[in-house]
Amino acid sequence: MPDRAAAGATASAAVAGALAASLLAGCGAGPTTVGAAPGPDGPLEVVASFYPLQYVVEQVGGDDVTVQSLTPPGSGGHDVELTPSQVAHLGEVDLVVHVSGGLQPATDDALDVVPPASLVDAADVVDLDRTGSEGSADPHFWLDPLLLADVGDAVAAALAGSDPGRAPAFAARAVDLRDRLERLDADLAGSLAPCDGAVLVTSHEAFGYLTDRYGIEQVALTGIDPEVPPSPARLRRAVETVEGRGVRTVFFERSTGPRVTAALADDLGLATAVLDPLEQQPSDGEDYEDVMRRNGHALADGLVCGS
Repeated sequence: MPDRAAAGATASAAVAGALAASLLAGCGAGPTTVGAAPGPDGPLEVVASFYPLQYVVEQVGGDDVTVQSLTPPGSGGHDVELTPSQVAHLGEVDLVVHVSGGLQPATDDALDVVPPASLVDAADVVDLDRTGSEGSADPHFWLDPLLLADVGDAVAAALAGSDPGRAPAFAARAVDLRDRLERLDADLAGSLAPCDGAVLVTSHEAFGYLTDRYGIEQVALTGIDPEVPPSPARLRRAVETVEGRGVRTVFFERSTGPRVTAALADDLGLATAVLDPLEQQPSDGEDYEDVMRRNGHALADGLVCGS
């Protein structure tokens, strides 16, 4: 996660540029969208701050929305910087779906200055009560499928407020999304039940909501911010955990590669496997549910689980 002061300065500069552009040019054009022009009979325009929220909007909105993500493909959710046109566009769309609290400081600051017509802040919907081992707030709530379903209900209500005529369609899709996420949760709970109490050694402390949900203990080489190098104390704890708990696999993220995790595995003779924190757009042909199921298979195969 970037330095908050620096990110805030970037956002403030973007906001200032956006406001200047709107004064000089009647508010600059926002990002290009695909689909019919917004209007009474066209789709609502929605901006989501990163992939899991984009996924929720797509599932609940269907063909009745166009959705743009503020996080470019291939980028993580932590380090987004906004252009002046993106900041201005936040005030022009029908709905913004975001999670406040520091995951994307530039977006937090932009929304303070350019409030959208309607906002769903996931921090107001779900209880973001987890903190990392060093006291930092943990924003990765979407790795608990049931919490993401709660955001789907809030998105349906916000979309209905913008277009009451399509409220039944939004509500029905939210119910369908919740049904699918509840099935996903049940499947993960079933496959990971033998792993209750197992320890997950991972490169980044991003999986706390997942491990809390399914009775697993997380030990991470880095904290909530994956850009901060692992401390000697963290590395010692990881080695002690591996040796004391019979760990056989250490996990790294698709977005960051093995790096320190591979070095630890080599030193201790362990296997490596991939977990995806779903901060990035999945590969073509995959969606949130596919990746979460893949995460479940990786955990069931790599953790030391009972019968």
